[in-house]
Amino acid sequence: MGSDLYALDFDGVLCDSCGESSLSALKAAKVRWPELFDGVDSATEAWIVDQMHVVRPVVETGYENVLLVRLLLEMRVPFIRKSSVAEGLTIDGILECWSTIKPVIMSEWDENREFLIDLFGKVRDQWMDNDLGTWIAANRFYPGVPDALQLASSNIYVVTTKQSRFASALLQNLAGVTIAPERIFGLGTGPKVEVLKKLQKKPEHQGLRLHFVEDRLATLKNVIKEPELDGWDLYLVDWGYNTKKEREEAAGIPRIQILQLSDFTTKLK
Repeated sequence: MGSDLYALDFDGVLCDSCGESSLSALKAAKVRWPELFDGVDSATEAWIVDQMHVVRPVVETGYENVLLVRLLLEMRVPFIRKSSVAEGLTIDGILECWSTIKPVIMSEWDENREFLIDLFGKVRDQWMDNDLGTWIAANRFYPGVPDALQLASSNIYVVTTKQSRFASALLQNLAGVTIAPERIFGLGTGPKVEVLKKLQKKPEHQGLRLHFVEDRLATLKNVIKEPELDGWDLYLVDWGYNTKKEREEAAGIPRIQILQLSDFTTKLK
């Protein structure tokens, strides 16, 4: 292998999974709150899925998609509103304030993070089991990424908040790439900063140049706060789930490089 190690986020860096995650979240929300979705028409559901593509940058862990589906429903259909934050809330408001909105609705709806993670995973598993083809087709890898992964001379690791089995299934079935399970750090393997610390301590990685590629600015800022991770080159992609405002902020942070898709695929090869 080459003299570089790349730790790659999955959703928003390798794969545009927003179509699948939005539809899975809608399915999960109907399971969790069937009474709220009783009578909701297809036009409202289509609006929710459409808006999920806009608010996707706020999602750190998949279960948050389920919360967003219900919040959008409450914004759209006032008579079913159960949360104090939905009235007058806008899409821009979600993008700006999600970190403060999320704990409020979790409390008001009496929801449990682990329960929602489990539900979201089960809904995806059922979709895959019943119709793997449509589940895969709801995702897409960004242009050039499958070839770049197949031809990569660098040491490649996937560091994601997605459950590992879903990342692995998409890599194999959609990108035609097999990455060993021990090289995929998914949900439950710990915070990304801790995964990066583990990777850089491995004896076989000593002397390698370390690169971490993300689409979430907040994650990169967490890395910067850790002096132990000063040796990592940090990249914010310009094609993933982030906003223009976040990219402009990142451009002013010396540790972070803004990465174009064409440059990314070239680097991996």
